[in-house]
Amino acid sequence: MSKPLPPESIQRKLLGGTAIPAHPLALTEDRRFDEKYQRALTRYYAESGAGGIAVGVHSTQFEIRLPEVGLYQPVLELAAETLSATEAKTGKELIRVAGIAGGTQQAVKEAELAASLGYHIALVSLAAFKESSNAELIAHLNAVSDVIPIFGFYLQPAVGGRKLDYDFWRAAAEIGNLLAIKTAPFNRYDTIDVARALADSGRADSIALYTGNDDNILLDLLTNYQFTVDGPIVPFRGGLLGQWAVWTQRAAQDFEFIKTLKADDQPIPQWWMTRAQQMTDVNAALFDVANGFHGCIPGIHEVLRRQGLLRGRWTLNPKEELSPGQMEHIDRIYAAYPDLNDDAFVQANIDRWLS
Repeated sequence: MSKPLPPESIQRKLLGGTAIPAHPLALTEDRRFDEKYQRALTRYYAESGAGGIAVGVHSTQFEIRLPEVGLYQPVLELAAETLSATEAKTGKELIRVAGIAGGTQQAVKEAELAASLGYHIALVSLAAFKESSNAELIAHLNAVSDVIPIFGFYLQPAVGGRKLDYDFWRAAAEIGNLLAIKTAPFNRYDTIDVARALADSGRADSIALYTGNDDNILLDLLTNYQFTVDGPIVPFRGGLLGQWAVWTQRAAQDFEFIKTLKADDQPIPQWWMTRAQQMTDVNAALFDVANGFHGCIPGIHEVLRRQGLLRGRWTLNPKEELSPGQMEHIDRIYAAYPDLNDDAFVQANIDRWLS
């Protein structure tokens, strides 16, 4: 049986590289699904310059899959409906990424739903396979890829991921419709394992490497890997990031500037190194690095709340809130780096997005 593939236009866009924000979950104060603000967020991302949107991923909260919550399907349906309406108006096609999680039976069921809703590719979490062998992991990916093209995902252990070694990624690259890999181990050595496996696979020109390292975004995007003198170049082609769920227009602009620099083989201005470290400082505040990422999702929500794109910071887990001192840290980075936010863009459009 041949593996499914997305339209050629989507394959070209994915391989050409783009900015993909990870979509948060909008809730009311009583922690019910807030469809009005969820739709506004999707419109924001679609108009911000992003080339795609990832839904049902970590930033959308894995708890949406719990039977007592039951939001996985409604969240994916609303995003698909909103994107279709936006694309009809603008004529701009966006890559639709669906987060897939759980054991093989659950993951295949989620993949079938995503494919039926028009999602192009699945970002497959392996968090449910803590003790599984590489062979078992590859069998799982193959089962999902029989239903929908896949986006490999190296999720950092601090938020539920596991170690995925060179041998795993070398084997994963043999899956014909594995079209991209998101590296998010927040670890340079682990990131190199992925890039080296991709180089050795012979598929560096057909699998797009995307950064998910929110602690190293701009430096990753500026990086090309090469592991032998005459070996293939493995570039970071784009990013799929929770950090890009906020200040998305500015992030998309930065990405396009870097993309042009690399395409023209221009020298990298030194100030990009400074900007890269500023973004890491921003991420430390929003993702609550000092407290083991406990306030990661509330940190994203706090920025969106300030901009009026969410009613509040509420998550499905009442215990998930900003850590002590995190609010002050967010205040500091907001004041320190005013050129990194897109508040003016949001304020100019938010009434329309909420209508």
